[in-house]
Amino acid sequence: MFRKILIANRGEIAVRIAATARRLGVATVAVHSDADAEALHVAVADEAVPIGGPQPADSYLRGERLIEAALATGAEAIHPGYGFLSENPEFVEAVEAAGLVFIGPSAAAIRAMGLKDAAKALMAEAGVPVVPGYHGADQEPEHLALMAQDIGYPVLIKAVAGGGGKGMRRVERAEEFAAALASARAEARTAFGNEAVLIEKWIDCPRHIELQVFGDGTDAVHLYERDCSLQRRHQKVIEEAPAPGMTPAMRAAMGEAAVRAARAIGYRGAGTVEFIVDGSAGLSPDRFWFMEMNTRLQVEHPVTEAVTGIDLVEWQLRVAAGEPLPLAQEDIPLRGHAFEARLYAEDVPAGFLPAIGRLDHLRFADGIRADTGVRTGDRISPWYDPMIAKIVAHGPSRASALNRLARALEETEVAGTVTNLAFLRRLAQHPGFAAGEVDTGLIGRDLAALIAPATLAPETVAAALLVAELGETPAPLQGFSLWTPLRRHVRLRHGSEEIAAALTVEAPGRATVELGEARLAARLRPEGWAVAGRPPARVLRIGTQVHVFARTGTVSFEIPDPLDRGTEEAGQGGLTLSPMPGLVREVSVRAGDRVEKGDRLAVIEAMKMEHVLTAARDGTVAEVLVEAGAQVEAGAALVRLEEADG
Repeated sequence: MFRKILIANRGEIAVRIAATARRLGVATVAVHSDADAEALHVAVADEAVPIGGPQPADSYLRGERLIEAALATGAEAIHPGYGFLSENPEFVEAVEAAGLVFIGPSAAAIRAMGLKDAAKALMAEAGVPVVPGYHGADQEPEHLALMAQDIGYPVLIKAVAGGGGKGMRRVERAEEFAAALASARAEARTAFGNEAVLIEKWIDCPRHIELQVFGDGTDAVHLYERDCSLQRRHQKVIEEAPAPGMTPAMRAAMGEAAVRAARAIGYRGAGTVEFIVDGSAGLSPDRFWFMEMNTRLQVEHPVTEAVTGIDLVEWQLRVAAGEPLPLAQEDIPLRGHAFEARLYAEDVPAGFLPAIGRLDHLRFADGIRADTGVRTGDRISPWYDPMIAKIVAHGPSRASALNRLARALEETEVAGTVTNLAFLRRLAQHPGFAAGEVDTGLIGRDLAALIAPATLAPETVAAALLVAELGETPAPLQGFSLWTPLRRHVRLRHGSEEIAAALTVEAPGRATVELGEARLAARLRPEGWAVAGRPPARVLRIGTQVHVFARTGTVSFEIPDPLDRGTEEAGQGGLTLSPMPGLVREVSVRAGDRVEKGDRLAVIEAMKMEHVLTAARDGTVAEVLVEAGAQVEAGAALVRLEEADG
């Protein structure tokens, strides 16, 4: 076993790798950009080395700097985590040339699977079924359009390099192909430096089922399957193991195909063989096709660890240190069921836009696994993926595991930035999902219900008002008047809405809140204010913010400045603002252009994704305030429309 390793990554995966290394007695070296100097992954490591500026290209993608840091600190091996340089064969060769061990597959194996088109050809030769489509070298748009026509719409355009849903576009009709191809190529070029694509037949009722494989360079085994069908914009949201409805025959067929794929390239370490499955008539051994192989540890590996009891990072370290596979196929257990939900800082109603901000409060449910790279007080940076945590629940059955996940999400508390937590809670309680009726279109079909704003309950408002005015644990006589109950008028803001109420303190620990026609009695208990006879909600005041952690999600209020009279927002819909810091990839209009509501105005690239900004109303472009290639801050004005008539 190694004495010391360098972890060439950041965030929750770096923290998770360090935990296993510590348990095994292996010292760890963290690396960090300037933006991550105070990050959690730095704090949990034995030592840390700065490697450059906040942009990944200036730090985490600098292979030579990572190798220098490993050599300078006496590390014997480098663990790449996932993302960044984890699937870069040139980096693997440089690591080995420096006399270090790369904790992962060989450069040859990564190259064999690195491009989806070449990988599909290799898998077809190995007898692994592949999705019908075009994987050729001719990348002329006209030829690709012709191939799409031959395959038959709908089709999926997919970048040959990378993953994570980037460079992927579903195309319904021939007239949409050119625009979708240009957009997919632009995103792929930015994310992977390679704009080549392949075209695949779109499966009508697709399920995304992947097999965890592990090899030692000579032999390979699988650690069963994960179902990753719950996706939005081709990105996974909740994963589970094993797959709902899996039959012994189907598992045997998929497991054999996955192991055959790993053996075909002499695979070493942890990897994932991903299949697309036609779930229209249940799971059948003749209705699955190879999509790609990820030659690294996956984000969703904790659900496999939960159902097998195996620490995959420990296996990675042992195999990289020259040990054989720890278990034979027949000795790998499968116990119960597990789910993983990905908690992100993102604005769900705004189209799942990545968000930034300070985490004023972060707390996870007791007794649950939460892999995270942040803590209270940290900032969600615009430079990296906005994941806050992976919340993992395990139980003896699918139903019990899902109940535990739903409860864990209800008890998770986040304040200071918008998140997808309420969305995850609704998804965990979705009746179709609970019944195991999963496919990649489930979220899209029920999106309106999953993201609809929750009704603002009077009890929630009252709890916030009480804490805002009297505090979480007020003094016994605070707000109390001896002769007459003291009645005061109070205000709170919720988004753009201002809420007016009256608060009367009738006796120590007793109060009444008047909201319109409603009169809500409140009693102070040791755990907080109980309103209208209900158990106290968790309420936290931070500065002028009051956060109520309700079962439907975090509800945040602002205590308004009493001297603030407010002003009307400038622009009245005439200005298109950047929703986040990013790079202006495209400006689609010029001054004088006539646009209709929904027309494309500009494209912002941020957090590894392209975001199309559209006109909020019909009008004429008065002014274009930015050029393509400019770096802009959140809230920067991009396009101004002429004032609307009337």
